[in-house]
Amino acid sequence: MSIRVGYQIPSFSYPGGDPRAIFPTVVQQAREAEDAGVDCVFVMDHFYQLPGLGTPDQPMMEAYTLLGALAASTERIQLSALVTGNTYRNPTLLAKAVTALDVISGGRAVLGIGAGWFELEHRQLGFDFGTFTDRFNKLDEALQILQPMLRGERPTVQGRYYRTEEAMNEPRVRDDLPILIGGSGEKKTFKFAARHADHLNLICDDTLIPTKLAALAQRCAEEGRDRSTLETSYLGFVFSDDDGDRARAMHADYARSLGMDLDAMPEEARRAATARHFVGSPDEIAAQVKQRVIEPGVDGFVFNLVATGHVPGEVAKVATALRTVIE
Repeated sequence: MSIRVGYQIPSFSYPGGDPRAIFPTVVQQAREAEDAGVDCVFVMDHFYQLPGLGTPDQPMMEAYTLLGALAASTERIQLSALVTGNTYRNPTLLAKAVTALDVISGGRAVLGIGAGWFELEHRQLGFDFGTFTDRFNKLDEALQILQPMLRGERPTVQGRYYRTEEAMNEPRVRDDLPILIGGSGEKKTFKFAARHADHLNLICDDTLIPTKLAALAQRCAEEGRDRSTLETSYLGFVFSDDDGDRARAMHADYARSLGMDLDAMPEEARRAATARHFVGSPDEIAAQVKQRVIEPGVDGFVFNLVATGHVPGEVAKVATALRTVIE
C-alpha cells in the first residue's frame, strides 16, 4: 500500500441537483483520478453534510454502498473511506463490508477508520454517541477485532462494548488489507495508528505538522515500531483554477457561502479558518503543498475540490501538478 496522492470526494451537491446525476458525476471523478495516477479515491463516511462544507440536509451518499459501486466502475485505483466512523457499525460488520469491497475490487480496498465525532448524525439517526472517552475506547476494542479478521484470524473478544466468538471472515483475496487511521490526537489516535495501522492521515492545522510528527514518532517508539513503516498523509481543501486569481476569488466566494468574509476577518481568525486550504493555479497548489506539507515530513497529500471537482479535467490538473512535487 502506498498513498502519495489521494483524492477525496466530500460533496454530492452538483449543479442541477438531480439525484440521478450524482453517481455518474462521482464515477467521472474517480476515473479521472485513476487516469491521472492518483493512488486512492476516498469518500466520507457520513450521512449528513458536514459543517464547513454545507448544510446537514445537502446530499450525502452512504460510503460502502458507493465504494462498492466504484469498485465495479474503476480498475486500478485504491478505494477507501476517509474515514469510517467506528460508531456507525459493529466491527464484525465493518470487517465484512471492507473485505467484500476488497473482493469486488480485486484487492484495492483500504480500511480507513476513526472514532467518530459528528454528534448531530448520532442524535438524529439513533447512533450511540457517548463521551469522547467512550468513542476512543470503542475504537480500541474495534481494532482488536478488525485487524485479526482482516488477516484471516478468528478473534474471540469479550469487551465492554463488543463481543465476538471465533469471528470468521470469508471470502478474502489477501491477508494484508491495509488499515488507515485518520485524526490528530497525539495520545490515543497516534497510539492506535502505531499499534494497528499502515497509514495515518493527519487532519490538523498545517503549522502543527512538525509537532504532530514528533508525537507520532514517540508513540511508535513506545509501541516498539519503526516509525518509517507507518506512512503518513495530510488532508487539504484545494481551490484551483488555471488562473490563480480566479481561484482566489472562488475561494473567497466559497467562504462567503459559509458565512465567512475572509477580507473582513482578523488575520489570526482568517489563518485558523484557512489553515487546511490551498488556493491558486495547479502549479501554485503544488508549490504550497511542497512547502507546507511535504518538506515538513509528511509522505503524501489527499486533496478535495469542493467547488470544482465535478468539472471534467479539474481533478487531473491538480493531481498531475501534485505528482511533480510528491515522489
